[in-house]
Amino acid sequence: MDKFIVNIIHRPEMVPEYAEKVTGHGKEEDLGRESLLTESLDIFKFQQETAHKNGLKTTIQITYAALFNEEAVRITKEHHDKYGDEIALSLLGLPCEQFREKYKTKDFCIWMFSMEEKKSIVDDVFGKFYDAFGFYPESTGSYYMDADLINYIKEKYPSVKCAIATCWEEGPKAYHTCNNSWYTLFDGGPWNPWIPSKQNTHAPAANEAEDSGIVAIPHLSRDLLACYDGNGSNFGTHPQNVLRGMIYDTKTWEYPYLYNLIDQYRALEKYNNGYAYNMMFVGPGWLNKMGRWEAPYELLKKSYEDGMAYYGKLKKEGKLTDMTMSEFADYYRQKKTYTEPECALWRDILYGSDKQIFWYCDPYMRACVNMDQGGAIVDLRPYAAKLKWEVGIGTKHVQDASYPFLIQEKYRAGYFTHYAGEGTVRSAKLSYKGEEVDLCLCRTKASFSEEDMGEGKKKRILTLDPVEIEFHDLTVKLQTRVIFAEGSSDIQIERNILEMSDPSAKVELNEYMVACYGTTEYPEDMTGITLACTKGDEEKTISYEYKCREEDMEGADSVSAVIPAIETKVSMSMSTKDSKGYVREGYAFSPMFTLGYTTEVSDKEVVSTWLRLEKAN
Repeated sequence: MDKFIVNIIHRPEMVPEYAEKVTGHGKEEDLGRESLLTESLDIFKFQQETAHKNGLKTTIQITYAALFNEEAVRITKEHHDKYGDEIALSLLGLPCEQFREKYKTKDFCIWMFSMEEKKSIVDDVFGKFYDAFGFYPESTGSYYMDADLINYIKEKYPSVKCAIATCWEEGPKAYHTCNNSWYTLFDGGPWNPWIPSKQNTHAPAANEAEDSGIVAIPHLSRDLLACYDGNGSNFGTHPQNVLRGMIYDTKTWEYPYLYNLIDQYRALEKYNNGYAYNMMFVGPGWLNKMGRWEAPYELLKKSYEDGMAYYGKLKKEGKLTDMTMSEFADYYRQKKTYTEPECALWRDILYGSDKQIFWYCDPYMRACVNMDQGGAIVDLRPYAAKLKWEVGIGTKHVQDASYPFLIQEKYRAGYFTHYAGEGTVRSAKLSYKGEEVDLCLCRTKASFSEEDMGEGKKKRILTLDPVEIEFHDLTVKLQTRVIFAEGSSDIQIERNILEMSDPSAKVELNEYMVACYGTTEYPEDMTGITLACTKGDEEKTISYEYKCREEDMEGADSVSAVIPAIETKVSMSMSTKDSKGYVREGYAFSPMFTLGYTTEVSDKEVVSTWLRLEKAN
């Protein structure tokens, strides 16, 4: 039976992240102020009441600050007994008088502390939880939880089986829309539940040996197109995200986008073996009596009630199953295998365009295919490297927890770029009699299908509508298929020449990938990268020195780049040996590298290339 699962998660923060500045308006900071604590508790009660009124159970992620509040603890116990709500523990909501006094810091992001402090805080918070409830939690979470933190928690508190572990695309885009002041940088992770590897939270485990022991869920279910193109904080199934994005009718206070977004998540069951997921994670700071995001309290309250009512309606109609976090973790482990990917063929539901993208995520990669650019790959994260990326004070990455990209059109330009230099993209060009057309210019649509590979594994196939390329005296009709074989670390791209206006013509096909590495817009040092063309025992190499050099090889078995900084090898190969492989070094103004193949194609010919990702030791 098709299943749409929702996690409703509340956290009774006694000192909501933003509320002290808002409710304290003009007063000296006082985290213990009675009015602040009372309002936070009232909001938590309202949230719980609204969920229960609609027949929904919740996961109560109690915070450190709330553990010092007898009423918050009492309500949590009552709702656990009466409604079956799960009592979980959030690693958000650390700031309170007791925490400040003990740790002498205003830091509140658990992943940013030193490892020694992380352990101390975890033991402190888990111990306080045990004192309050007499058991350890089965679920926890934060905006982000690094691998070392998860590994420590699982080892010390084995009851934990589920955690909120990252925020989808909460990177530079979100940072810039928060006046460059919100230092939570963790782009590059999954958008839907996954089992994190012991090496890196973002990268899903490929097998039992890599399994961190928990099921991870994202912090909010985001619009996989609007969020990628813009600030994710404005586009999510959290109703206050929609208000912050001003995506509602200011006269009627209606927000069809919210329901469309939930429905698009419901539709993901078509691409994931009958399973779809959604989550709503709401702290009390969003329902502040003074209002938020230019919205009065009455609208904040209405949006929350309406959102819950929609989930309640779906449940009554038998179209939704509400689970606690720990229940979901058990379901997920029974439902999914390590190698089974998450797939999302996503369309624009906000701006009225026909834009369509496809997201793919498995233990070896995360990739985005953009149909507005002819099926080009516009985002690629090499999970195959399982890059160990320590985060927090005392590491190389105090704030930046993002998983590095090889291709990222928002931070490295993509196809539509400056008059000089190149942006990162995986696409193809067709050339005929001195004219050249890049498939990035050919907008199209795609359909999704699956093909059995045997042994319980499948190929996920994206079939693009054919496009017509017009040269001065030749028209070429071409169809692309993008194929992801489960359990492999490669992407097959197949070009099928369906028709030529002159059946005897020969057209040059140039399959290419422009790439680099990084986590932000700013370039990294490319020295140390080795580019190679290989055929049997023969190899031509370039050690990257920003010198614009090129090498090519007829009939190359592969063209590749080894990037030691992110322990990644990326390579390409082509189905026909009647081809030429090439590698190209960039320069300081355009610090990229290019891998590619050229070959001649004729009418009715089919040519495939494979892009492969490996860990480079």
